[in-house]
Amino acid sequence: MNRPTAAAATLVLALTAVGSTGCGGPEQPRVEGPAPSPSHVTGPVYVSDTMGHPLSRPTGFGLTEFTSVFGLSWRSWGGPKAVATGRITGTWCIPDCPKSGYPATIELGRLQRQENVSYYTRATVRSTHLPPADSGEDLRNVRLPVPEP
Repeated sequence: MNRPTAAAATLVLALTAVGSTGCGGPEQPRVEGPAPSPSHVTGPVYVSDTMGHPLSRPTGFGLTEFTSVFGLSWRSWGGPKAVATGRITGTWCIPDCPKSGYPATIELGRLQRQENVSYYTRATVRSTHLPPADSGEDLRNVRLPVPEP
């Protein structure tokens, strides 16, 4: 075999060997070991009112443009869920709203971490006096504002 043909044959053999050893081969990656555990919340935890103000364990705040919660007593705060009992009122109950509002349980969840603080991003309200879900004010799954990082 002449020299250029021998060099070309060597190059083809080398490329064939590389192609069968894993570069784009049919082998699937193997995952070993336990999955990483979710990071624990560190630093302060807040909920934002409708104006975007960060609040920690608020006694009341604007939940939506049309609904407020007040008289809140927090049973838990700072973990994956925060739970409070208190009162709720909104434009949806006018003209029959009692001045003291209606009893309600508020649950905050879905923490979102931003640098060294976290914000609750969802709220659920439980009360026997909520407006119907089709009224446009669904308080069973409220998306809470979070400041931009």
